[in-house]
Amino acid sequence: MEQQSTILKSVKLSSIDLEDKTYRITTRSDVEDLINSIKNIGLINPPILKMGESTYTIVCGFRRINACKSLGRLRTEAVIVDSDLSSLECVKLAITDNALQRPLNLVEKSRSINMLSRFYSDYKSLSKAASVLGLPENPSFIKKIESICNLPRAIQNRILSETVSLSVAIELGMFNSDVGIFFANLFDDLKLSLNKQREIITLIKEISIRDDSSIMEVLQGSDLLEILNNNNLDRSQKSQKIRFYLKQRRYPEITAADKKFRQNIKELKLGNNIKLVPPNNFEGATYILKLSFNNPEELQDSLQALNSICQRHSLNKIFNI
Repeated sequence: MEQQSTILKSVKLSSIDLEDKTYRITTRSDVEDLINSIKNIGLINPPILKMGESTYTIVCGFRRINACKSLGRLRTEAVIVDSDLSSLECVKLAITDNALQRPLNLVEKSRSINMLSRFYSDYKSLSKAASVLGLPENPSFIKKIESICNLPRAIQNRILSETVSLSVAIELGMFNSDVGIFFANLFDDLKLSLNKQREIITLIKEISIRDDSSIMEVLQGSDLLEILNNNNLDRSQKSQKIRFYLKQRRYPEITAADKKFRQNIKELKLGNNIKLVPPNNFEGATYILKLSFNNPEELQDSLQALNSICQRHSLNKIFNI
């Protein structure tokens, strides 16, 4: 960093521009912990400000300043940097100050990378600068997280709560904001696994393309909303019903064939030791028979049961699906 002169000064809170978030990195807005600390111990680490034409810009210490304001204080001690300090050096100060206090979360890393990227023309130089500041230095990872901070706040919050992964968040960012937020809230409400999130996104996209309708129209379909708003269903039940409904809508022929197969299997009364597995998506004519047994006697019983099953009309109906 450039050499800069700094002074410690008592500053009026009213002279600080609280709306200028140019250098804000932290995702936290709560200040209760800082209020208690400042009350009992004092302001150990003063915020850093840069003097503008008429007001101070916060370089780092947004929560500390808000905590002082919440305490009813009119002034705060602050470190004042030269007014001619470059924006890049202010960004580096902000990143360093935040990173020294705690490990940065994914959104904070994204904000940091996004700020730095304005001063570097390629990812090689950007990654080098990032590594010096303790940020991820892998160019491919930097590309992935750079835009996370520009996603709707609802999606960012789901990333922070770990209900939406980085890969899914990037995919949600490709939709318009309303659609991305709807998906993020849906995944958060149902606490779906990564694979199920991807499955639902894929099914809805494919239904949208096939039916020539918007993704939001699919998401706000009456049948889907009825499942979501059913207070008699728990999360697991809603998830199961939604996935079944979407599969049924996306693959009506396969769903119908599966339903008919299950009805015929029920009529066959195979028992617990015999399983008949249909071809994948009912494409093909080869079925798999599974027998489970613990001894020769159980095997003999299953074989006898199979002889009886082969005579039933329900078996012929299965192969005529």
